[in-house]
Amino acid sequence: MAIQPIIVTPDLPPLQAFYEQVLGATEVFRYPESGPAFYKTLKIGDAELGLVAEKADVSAPPRIALSIDVPDVDALLPLVEAAGGRVQGPPNDMPWGQRVAHVFDPDGNPVNLTQEL
Repeated sequence: MAIQPIIVTPDLPPLQAFYEQVLGATEVFRYPESGPAFYKTLKIGDAELGLVAEKADVSAPPRIALSIDVPDVDALLPLVEAAGGRVQGPPNDMPWGQRVAHVFDPDGNPVNLTQEL
């Protein structure tokens, strides 16, 4: 059994570029194979993230956050804004043993970048 998060976006290319530039995502599947894509699967480490090109109200409050374990939270923060995202604030060391930075992708989806301390 596996769970794959899928983000619905009105503008797939910048969202894909964000995950590629910040997290090193690679495209492993697209539908259809040619022409404008309706769906893409990105590989990030051992996980997959789906992107669907559909009308979406990106002004609506998000109802889910992605939490992505990375080797170095601080090293990724400068990449977030350069890739069209937004950093909410500085990273914090949490009492449960993680360093966490809260960021938003270009559509405003919350993404927690986490690092084991």
